[in-house]
Amino acid sequence: QVRLVESGGGLVQAGDSLRLSCAASGGTFSRYSMGWFRQAPGKEREFVAAVSRGGTSTAYVDSVKGRFTISRDDAKNTVDLQMNSLKPEDTAVYYCALDLLGRFRTRRGEYDYWGQGTQVTVSS
Repeated sequence: QVRLVESGGGLVQAGDSLRLSCAASGGTFSRYSMGWFRQAPGKEREFVAAVSRGGTSTAYVDSVKGRFTISRDDAKNTVDLQMNSLKPEDTAVYYCALDLLGRFRTRRGEYDYWGQGTQVTVSS
């Protein structure tokens, strides 16, 4: 059974940085592609970033390109999301997600396991 646990959320001011981390247990981490999604109040959960198996490819939603960086450490079974130049519109619960088939996708329905989420709040 795969389990994902996020950490690193918090309350920051606009322009600040945060680093989210997701620790995976169970399974063979290096076989999976990983993603980060977020859900703001009253909105649907949206794709933020994804990283392929081996970390050779990454993808981002346009609104975070140039500000966020996704990375993975297969030795530690972790995937991180470095968030710089945060904006109030980045406020959301951020979720780590795992794709068992390693397909490197951006759609929510193609991920098999999810963490419990970590709150990120950016004040103006």
